[in-house]
Amino acid sequence: MRPIRVLVAKPGLDGHDRGAKVIARALKDAGMEVIYTGLRQTPDQIVQIAIQEDVDVIAMSILSGAHNTLLPKVVHLLKEEGVYDDILVIGGGVIPDDDIPYLKEKGIAEIFTPGTPTSVTIDFIRQNIKREIV
Repeated sequence: MRPIRVLVAKPGLDGHDRGAKVIARALKDAGMEVIYTGLRQTPDQIVQIAIQEDVDVIAMSILSGAHNTLLPKVVHLLKEEGVYDDILVIGGGVIPDDDIPYLKEKGIAEIFTPGTPTSVTIDFIRQNIKREIV
């Protein structure tokens, strides 16, 4: 069985990636294959990398406050490309609790805020992956 492939992405102008790197390491330690985009990626770049790398999950980390714009834009582009039904999309970072229902309504499967144990994120990915890993 191949490992779950996860794209860890930093959308927008946010210049802080410590949380993304912590998540990337935890996912690797859990046996997942991780591709990290680096800082300051556009939604289009994230979607194109996800398609090129044939990922199972896009995990976006955002601290800039632009989450209500950038995260739904990624979902929209995935739908335009016809791959949304194959890719689990999650987000994390400093996101107000009041914004989480909106993001879920827009297609983000789950939001993980600061202090969430990495094991919770790992378990969520394993339990909600959209396509069978063979």
